[in-house]
Amino acid sequence: MAVDSHIEQLEQRHRELEAQLDEVLSHPSSDDVEIAQLKRLKLQIKDRISELKRSDTLH
Repeated sequence: MAVDSHIEQLEQRHRELEAQLDEVLSHPSSDDVEIAQLKRLKLQIKDRISELKRSDTLH
């Protein structure tokens, strides 16, 4: 069940990044570099979650 726990942690981090991104986007003087970094991190986490779920179903 360690994989499930790790997936839950990643999903929580993904939600935190989403909230952070929403906060940054709500300001008119949003930093494009920060936005790009947050989106990139979110995508990396989403990809990792998908990998873990896929490998978990194979075993």
